[in-house]
Amino acid sequence: MGVPAFFRWLSRKYPSIIVNCVEEKSKECNGVRIPIDTSKPNPNEVEFDNLYLDMNGIIHPCTHPEDKPAPKNEDEMMVAIFEYIDRLFNIVRPRRVLYMAIDGVAPRAKMNQQRSRRFRASKEAVELADEKQRMREDIFQRGGYLPPEEIKERFDSNCITPGTEFMDNLAKCLRYYIADRLTNDPGWRNITVFLSDASVPGEGEHKIMDFIRRQRAQPNHDPNTHHCLCGADADLIMLGLATHEPNFTIIREEFKPNKPRPCALCGQIGHELKDCQGVAREKRGEHDEFADTIPTSEQEFIFLRLSVLREYLERELTMASLPFPFNFERSVDDWVFMCFFVGNDFLPHLPSLEIREGAIDRLVSIYKDVVHKTGGYLTENGFVNLERVELIMQAVGVAEDNIFKKRKDDEAQQGPAFLLGGQFAPQALGGRDRPIPVQNARHTAFDMRMEGNLNVVVFGFVYRLWEDGWKQRYYKNKFDVDETDEEFRKKVVKSYVEGLCWVLRYYYQGCASWKWYFPFHYAPFASDFKDIKDMFKDFEKGTMPFKPLEQLMGVFPAASGNFLPTTWRALMTDPDSSIIDFYPDDFAIDLNGKKYAWQGVALLPFVDERRLRAALTKVYPDLTTEEGRRNSLGSDVVFVGKSHPLCDFIIELYRSESCEGTEIPPELCHGIQGTLNLDEEPILPDKIKFKDPQFEERHVFKAVVLPGAKMPNKVLKPGDWHRSNSGPWKPQLGFNPNRQQVHLDQSAFRTLGGQHNQPRIGQHVGGQYSNAPPPSVYHQGNYRPPLRKDPPPFQREYHILPFRRVTI
Repeated sequence: MGVPAFFRWLSRKYPSIIVNCVEEKSKECNGVRIPIDTSKPNPNEVEFDNLYLDMNGIIHPCTHPEDKPAPKNEDEMMVAIFEYIDRLFNIVRPRRVLYMAIDGVAPRAKMNQQRSRRFRASKEAVELADEKQRMREDIFQRGGYLPPEEIKERFDSNCITPGTEFMDNLAKCLRYYIADRLTNDPGWRNITVFLSDASVPGEGEHKIMDFIRRQRAQPNHDPNTHHCLCGADADLIMLGLATHEPNFTIIREEFKPNKPRPCALCGQIGHELKDCQGVAREKRGEHDEFADTIPTSEQEFIFLRLSVLREYLERELTMASLPFPFNFERSVDDWVFMCFFVGNDFLPHLPSLEIREGAIDRLVSIYKDVVHKTGGYLTENGFVNLERVELIMQAVGVAEDNIFKKRKDDEAQQGPAFLLGGQFAPQALGGRDRPIPVQNARHTAFDMRMEGNLNVVVFGFVYRLWEDGWKQRYYKNKFDVDETDEEFRKKVVKSYVEGLCWVLRYYYQGCASWKWYFPFHYAPFASDFKDIKDMFKDFEKGTMPFKPLEQLMGVFPAASGNFLPTTWRALMTDPDSSIIDFYPDDFAIDLNGKKYAWQGVALLPFVDERRLRAALTKVYPDLTTEEGRRNSLGSDVVFVGKSHPLCDFIIELYRSESCEGTEIPPELCHGIQGTLNLDEEPILPDKIKFKDPQFEERHVFKAVVLPGAKMPNKVLKPGDWHRSNSGPWKPQLGFNPNRQQVHLDQSAFRTLGGQHNQPRIGQHVGGQYSNAPPPSVYHQGNYRPPLRKDPPPFQREYHILPFRRVTI
């Protein structure tokens, strides 16, 4: 999910990092759509080498879009994903590598957030169904009109989790899609395609980073590789900076606020569910030929240039008269580390630091004042110097009192606040007989705001953070501990310090521990970070990730139990289950200073790994062969086309029936190195395992710019430093700042006015997902799914599939 509001803050403070994407559109001739030749030069006037897709950011909007009708079935979902990838490939046009990474089993630290999101999603889906039924009955009682209710199975977005049949089918369809494009698309012909599906442990973006780290540590790596990473999460920006690659760009959807969404009840545009009046739909077109179309504009994409962000940061972080040599790369690492204090996927943000209140600017200012006393930088290669970090935290702690007082003054100027009760009343973690059930959390919060209570603040006005004793009140109410329990505060701080070390290591070196997690819902105060130098030594070695079905048991609510085997599902609902307490039907939400219920903290119990594994031991024998296969940890797959230089090399390996690992010749695969091993189940027509270059356990990947790297030309001009404060600003189109844009006159607008976003009479309007069907049978023709066996732990393996032209 990344860091809320981070991208908005970043793009406003450093506006020149954004450029609009130029996208070549396909043309139609005599009713036939002419495909785009992606082998031609990139219209953005830049050539990218590698494109990395964080696939979960594609899967979610394609399977349950918010601004258009949802796909009718799984086939349409798969085609929507294909079309989305085609658009991205058309815009970026990579020349060497395409890497698709789907979220696999996540580290335990991330599973807590996944658990919260999935419990919320399940609860909100049930609430929405109940609300629709209530509204439908009310409208019919008033004599209103509603279209017949479609009888279709509700799509549970929780199925987008490793281990489900949906994710298994998605992997099969993506293999089909890649095979088809390598065979038929000239732009794909000579690239190497990696597919890391949900069976491979790790978050998608971190599997990508692990691939980049290991390849750039090889002697044949090209230090001037131009990387492009697709994803909407703000933490991708920090991950890109952490690579220290000089040519790194992020492509993401352009956010457009207030986009029209169809009513969930009648399907019409212009109102929300709660405002639906049951009015009959007006005829669209002379013969109602536009009845099934929604006037929406196609989603546009933007580039975020990290090379330009580095220019901004170099100006902002450069410090004179330091007692040690200034190193810009080290200061970038410190900036990334400080951003973790305002929020990330693994730790709650510190109470005194909010991005919307300028927290990052405050941290940078404190950093530049204090760094003269630290004697060096806060971090090095992903390892934290806690003694120096303590100086920063104590400086923030000194300002905490003023921060809370200013927050109170700002809130007072906006109008009187009030204290929520009932389901929104903050609850301490202990002392409750049972959680208060949530009833339509979003709608209730919305209704209260509409009644004039525009400033819903629980956090500050409960604990009166501007008055003496605020720290004691905070720990008493949030953690249900005695106000004088200093040892408990140290315990919370120690866990948070461990978390900071874990997160930075995760970003720079990979997962340091699969089992560590922050065991509290709330963060300590900055002023509590005292004597932290010796609070952390190192993480436990040799930890293992969960298996896919085990993770489902750890993150799913009972309402999503249909994705699990029958006996496993019973552990969620059986009153006699030893882990029934992991799956509450209702749970409390603490707004924790936020205005909206969906921003609050879901007070769910943490999963005890030992208890969970003990309970699963009894039901493991019930798994079928197919369920056992889905519960195994898989490996990556690599595809190459017939014309790829590596294809003949792979075929020769199979002919020789080599049983030993063979080093991949880097000159045949764009400098990529690793080990090839024959696979027992070769498909389409061959399949071979690829294992990433291996390093010793104590190896440290250097966070430096590689020798031989050529820094891109400077982009910023003197006026760009203050552009963010000079009013409206529009990003440039493509990477060429001198591009001449075409402007339409009034007559052209009048000509296009009646045709914008409307299909022509007689044109096919059968939906957004009808261009090309996926295979109706996943095991058809020459394709058959791999029968995976558990690979050795922590060995990233790739199966390489060279393709000849085949008919699909």
